[in-house]
Amino acid sequence: MAVLTLSERLGQAPLKADVRAYGRLTRAFGLLMEGTGMACSLGDMVEVLDHAGRPRVRAEVVGFRDGRALMMPLGDSLGIGPGDWLKPVGQSPGVLAGEFLLGRVLDAMGDAIDGRPLGADPAARRMPLHGVTLNPMARRRIQAPMPTGVRAIDGLLSLGEGQRVGIFAGGGVGKSKLMGMIAGQSAADVNVIALIGERGREVREFVERELGSGGMARSVVVAVTADKAPLLRQRGAYVATAIAEYFRDRGLKVMLMMDSVTRFAMARREVGLSVGEPAATKGYTPSVFAAIPALVERAGMGAQGQGSITGIYTVLVEGDDLGDPVADTLRASLDGHFVLSRGLAAAGHFPALDVGASVSRVMVDVVAPEHVSAAQRLCAMLAVYEEARDLLTIGAYKPGNRPDLDQAVKLRKEVEAFLTQGVHDRAGWGETVNHLQQLARKAAA
Repeated sequence: MAVLTLSERLGQAPLKADVRAYGRLTRAFGLLMEGTGMACSLGDMVEVLDHAGRPRVRAEVVGFRDGRALMMPLGDSLGIGPGDWLKPVGQSPGVLAGEFLLGRVLDAMGDAIDGRPLGADPAARRMPLHGVTLNPMARRRIQAPMPTGVRAIDGLLSLGEGQRVGIFAGGGVGKSKLMGMIAGQSAADVNVIALIGERGREVREFVERELGSGGMARSVVVAVTADKAPLLRQRGAYVATAIAEYFRDRGLKVMLMMDSVTRFAMARREVGLSVGEPAATKGYTPSVFAAIPALVERAGMGAQGQGSITGIYTVLVEGDDLGDPVADTLRASLDGHFVLSRGLAAAGHFPALDVGASVSRVMVDVVAPEHVSAAQRLCAMLAVYEEARDLLTIGAYKPGNRPDLDQAVKLRKEVEAFLTQGVHDRAGWGETVNHLQQLARKAAA
């Protein structure tokens, strides 16, 4: 009997499709891990195994240095050590999207966290996490309004289908309630809501109290709480956007809401600093200011035959400072911004929308000229009143000196009633426009 050489025996062995080159963990410090011995690319997933081959934690490749792969864990890295095996998962960054996601709450990996298994959907498609760039000349123009059911927005700062706007507010000013109100009452076919870096208790409160069963039935919620790894908090924003792109590609009107872009930027900063990026303004790394425009540009009108993604992004301004670098970057990248006032919120004014500090850059393209004229008249009257507020407060103004101010004072209660609204009160588009035009006629009298 012939004795086969080792090379001959290896040549006759059946090849398996899942043969991979494993690597070894060489170093772990802070949020970063280093490994060698495996073929991988940026964004690849790697599983860390202990010496017995048991899985410890998954990590994502975020960079390379001196021939070593730099990775960041997607979970708790306690228990890992030098020499642990690194198994390339070979999964490109993406998320499975389909109708089966409606009414569900997901994590940053696209897995359900609401206690129910995800069903099957034959039309489901794996969407790339970082999207496919649309040619700007292929996008349709923003020409139709997107009713939100909120009088102050629909009347004075009308939102267009496919528009991207920011809600700028400090903590506790009511941005989550406003988001829930819009999600429950807007004219969108589907809501995709990303809760990035929220406190754990706020997720269930938002789903059950702000959205309710009616709003949740046509919504997908991606929740990544504050205790999760920075890579997961960053990934949650991309997962939500990819799911929104799936529904847009099916021709639907999608409302994408993200709370908040600030926490996305903070997570991106943690990742950037860990891999050695230099700190710039307020410690934010240069990649943060490149990532924010790239993220929001994925929203907007689709090409011919596609639907639209109307984007609403909240910005948590530190100390109510609208000059915050994240706020500045986002304001320059969006088609408008809504500013919420702490003073109005403290006075029980909901929504606490500071109309004078807010703007919708596409309003003139999506509503009738008479609507624009009425909105401008009401905004002018609000500005006149605010200018003289101090004089009115101390009783130093004498009626009759300024007819425009006299009219603003006379109509103050009616204007306040128009701008305030209960969380569960719906205002139809036609009703809002008629109410606005009536106020404008009174202001001109």
